[in-house]
Amino acid sequence: MACYRAEAFKRRRNRCACRFSRDRSGTAAIEFAIVAPVFLLMILGMLGFGIYLGAAHSVRQLASDVARATIPGASEEERQVIASNFIVLNVGNYAFIEIEDLEISVRDSETAANQFVVEISYDASGLPIWGLSEFAPMPSKTITASATIVNGGYVQ
Repeated sequence: MACYRAEAFKRRRNRCACRFSRDRSGTAAIEFAIVAPVFLLMILGMLGFGIYLGAAHSVRQLASDVARATIPGASEEERQVIASNFIVLNVGNYAFIEIEDLEISVRDSETAANQFVVEISYDASGLPIWGLSEFAPMPSKTITASATIVNGGYVQ
């Protein structure tokens, strides 16, 4: 009698296992559970880097625009004043940039006599992307850009 029960149990178990191995109704849910976290991390990473690259582009564009705006300045001090005024009036036109996080430097070039350099440093720690640093490697929180302009004519 015990042998009969053991064989019946084996047959029932084999029948359930066979039926379970052919059943495909939950595979999409399992595949989604495996793939979704990786996919979401990739999307969040792309979004974070997109915001960062947008801010970096804005800083580079601001440096170029400030350099062009300071061409009329006759001295380094006058160019510094023109640059500060330009930034105060126009920083709202640049995406992801807050004026209180900007540092600007306008100075004569050390390598060329008739050129000057505009350097901008932006503290990007206020961007909403740094929470992603736990999941993905993120770039530096300081974005720097510089532009060099010829002062008063062509380089000979």
